[in-house]
Amino acid sequence: METMKWEDGRLYLLDQTRLPGCSEYICCRDHHTVAEAIKRLSVRGAPAIGAAAAYGLVLGAMSLDSRDAGEFVQGVEKIAAQLSATRPTAVNLNWALERMLDRVRSEMPLGPADLIDVMTREAGIIYREDLEGNRKMGGYGLEFIPGGARILTHCNAGSLATAGYGTALGVIRAAHEAGRKISVYADETRPLLQGARLTCWEMLQEGIPVTLITDSMAGHLMSRGMVDLVVVGSDRIAANGDVANKIGTYGVAVLAREHGVPFYVAAPFSTIDIKLGSGSEIPIEERNPDEVTHIGGVRVAPEGVRVWNPAFDVTPARLVSAIITDRGVLRPPYDLSIREMY
Repeated sequence: METMKWEDGRLYLLDQTRLPGCSEYICCRDHHTVAEAIKRLSVRGAPAIGAAAAYGLVLGAMSLDSRDAGEFVQGVEKIAAQLSATRPTAVNLNWALERMLDRVRSEMPLGPADLIDVMTREAGIIYREDLEGNRKMGGYGLEFIPGGARILTHCNAGSLATAGYGTALGVIRAAHEAGRKISVYADETRPLLQGARLTCWEMLQEGIPVTLITDSMAGHLMSRGMVDLVVVGSDRIAANGDVANKIGTYGVAVLAREHGVPFYVAAPFSTIDIKLGSGSEIPIEERNPDEVTHIGGVRVAPEGVRVWNPAFDVTPARLVSAIITDRGVLRPPYDLSIREMY
């Protein structure tokens, strides 16, 4: 299944809230629909929401009623701000929107109609670059995946979280395609079960052996010597190599260090936010308490209980064995290797 499709001036987003039971696309005719889809996690994963927001900006631009280029660009900037506000942690969202705005500003002598054509082409380039970059990432990650490896992953960093192929699951997919005979343990990833619903679904589609575990089982699994390595994705990486990813990732990294299991992060280079010195500066999104108190719309916690629901946590760079990007592999010390790659 394609995460998103651009056809005849409309964006179609695979509604991931309905997987694995139902495969259905949301038809987005305006940027408001795209923004809502990003907020409610119908489209999710840092690279995917970046590409979706780029196309959402095109849809917003198409709705503007302005013949003056200056007014048109101001309108596009307002729409970009609305899309940017949907999710604060994933840096790829703002990266894609800023790239789109820079492209528009660079073509300012053109009129609105021509600027929309420029934006549409740029959004398509962002989408295709992500797909191509994921495949490169998979190739770079092969050096860390021995034959027969038993790999633990957390949340979903596959085709569904990107334009296609995946980041963490892209590395796993590349190893499978290379005939390494790997197998996967997927954390369920509470509270929204992206591991159970999405990662397991993707692995089964690919014919990759996968075993579902609850989040609390990871330590026991490692203690029994049943995990050879961990690979996860990321929504934002600070300049020192601190990694923000789905809540629960930090705990997996601590367990991996305790048991001598390598812990790898796979993410496009655009996920690195060079402006942030450390993970303490990464904004952490907090979401609706209902995500914790309910499962599938059914209440599992008592009325009136207080809930804290951060969507992400930060894994310190010292726990990360390597960062696999579409430009190559980063190794400690990350503050030096990241700047060198820049």
